Amino acid sequence: MLNNQDFAQLQPKSPVRNRLKLVKGDSLGAENESEPSDLNRAVKLLQDTVVKIDGAYAPSTIRAYRADFSDFIHFCHDRNANALPAQPHLVVQYIAKLTNSGRSSASIRRALCGLSAIHRLNRFDDPTKDPDVTLEMRRMHRKLGRSSKQAGGINADTLEKLLLATDNAIRGIRDRALLLVAYDTLCRRSELVSLQVKDVKINIKNGIETSSILLRKSKTDQDSTGQWLHLSQRTHIALKEWIKKLPEEHEILFCGLNRALDISPQIGAGQINRIYKKIARKAGLDESEIQSISGHSMRVGAAQDLLNSGASMPIIMQRGRWSKTDTVMRYVEHGSAMSQS
Repeated sequence: MLNNQDFAQLQPKSPVRNRLKLVKGDSLGAENESEPSDLNRAVKLLQDTVVKIDGAYAPSTIRAYRADFSDFIHFCHDRNANALPAQPHLVVQYIAKLTNSGRSSASIRRALCGLSAIHRLNRFDDPTKDPDVTLEMRRMHRKLGRSSKQAGGINADTLEKLLLATDNAIRGIRDRALLLVAYDTLCRRSELVSLQVKDVKINIKNGIETSSILLRKSKTDQDSTGQWLHLSQRTHIALKEWIKKLPEEHEILFCGLNRALDISPQIGAGQINRIYKKIARKAGLDESEIQSISGHSMRVGAAQDLLNSGASMPIIMQRGRWSKTDTVMRYVEHGSAMSQS
């Protein structure tokens, strides 16, 4: 983990190599000839699967599949059982173990989804479809519930406090542009770090200059059809000021800054929430509010503000690029409650 909160790696590394590093260096001992062959085979199949799906799935999805299934291999190895393919009764035991381990129901569902995907991608029967597994999942949901932790929303009022905490040094200029672009576009953190300088287009209408950014790919646009995201005049001005600070021919719009304020080629998606929290502490927000901030907080707050301003559900879904209504409802439920109080 990087020491500096918002400094990305200087040199991009191979995504596949990064994803395999933990599996190869894991205490599973895939290279240890004295280990059972079933263990070695499961690890090798997982490594091959990660390579096979690279580029077809989002990097975050691949990381989750690898991490969750690696844990499942550990679980099966402790019981002298094969993880790939796995028997349904082992999946039942695994769910029961996760249920009592303090994990949320959402993370258990994610683990089961990854387990199912790894089996299907290797053309094995999916053990998660077994009736006993279904019963255990119902048992888990009755115990833990289905609700997931919602990121705290950064709405317009909170956004103003954060903006006041930024200064005119290069970091403050970057943070100001990042906050405003995130709010205007409702970008996911992975989308924010993918934006490119060359995709910023200047618009002039009635003598007023604004800009738009092409989002080349998103979670709900895996085929990279692309969508233009329109910025307010204030955001446009802040973004222009930041772009002037970037080196010539710099590609990625938002990048990291180290302690010496050197600009890195890009920034990791995981750094976004750290940047938000750092600004929030500087702004003097309550620690409880800061702890609820995540990389999606700007997206949550902007959606809530749209609801409170009278925007319809189709408009909110279009602005935030959501494909499911229930997902949007989870985002805006707290905003709706606040508007009624």
